[in-house]
Amino acid sequence: MGSLNGQTALVTGASRGLGRAIAIALAEAGADVAINYNQRSSEAEETADAVRRLGRRAKVVQADVSNATQVDGMAGQITSALGSVAILVNNAGIAKPQAIEEITEEDFEHVMRVNLTSMFLVTQRFLPDMRVARFGRIVNLSSVAAQVGGVVGPHYAASKAGMIGMTHAYANLLVKEGITVNAIAPALIETEMVTNNLNATAARIPLGRFGRADEVASVAVMLATNGYITGQTINVNGGWYMSS
Repeated sequence: MGSLNGQTALVTGASRGLGRAIAIALAEAGADVAINYNQRSSEAEETADAVRRLGRRAKVVQADVSNATQVDGMAGQITSALGSVAILVNNAGIAKPQAIEEITEEDFEHVMRVNLTSMFLVTQRFLPDMRVARFGRIVNLSSVAAQVGGVVGPHYAASKAGMIGMTHAYANLLVKEGITVNAIAPALIETEMVTNNLNATAARIPLGRFGRADEVASVAVMLATNGYITGQTINVNGGWYMSS
């Protein structure tokens, strides 16, 4: 894979789990990394320390990325500290396992806003600089739930399916401008989000184990360094869903 030297990346929800693994992997490939978090400041600083130990610059920024005003404030801080963002990883999200009869309209709207609206708000905010530069790499963290329903609930599955649809739209609209847009659809990666869900067991995975965060992070780096892949969903799922 190519080098990301001189590039600035933003990973939303990077205080832990997949976001942390992706932030560190991008730094290993040479990128400076902006680390967004919403609530876990100490863990976000740990991610930043890991990036700095690799000799790259890091900027920690608190923001609720489902809030447009906070996204604007985050963008200003990142640009001032690290320059224009060339690589955007939309990773922030929540999973709220619920039985069908328990899901309220409020639950549905909250999951959609945090998982899907945030992707729209952050992408829209950072796209202008990418279009001026005629270069950008956008990677969206969807889920196998978009393809098979998953183990969280229809609200989560709908939000993750929406991410794939939005990925297709942006990829199609930006393909002539040097900007690639792709999605990753993981399944049951061994993170806090998965291990806290009693419905998520390794027995659901044909490979027979949970995935590792670094196995997803390596795909994110590949998409950040490849200029010919766009509009695709890369499945990292141990064989749960097999696409043609």
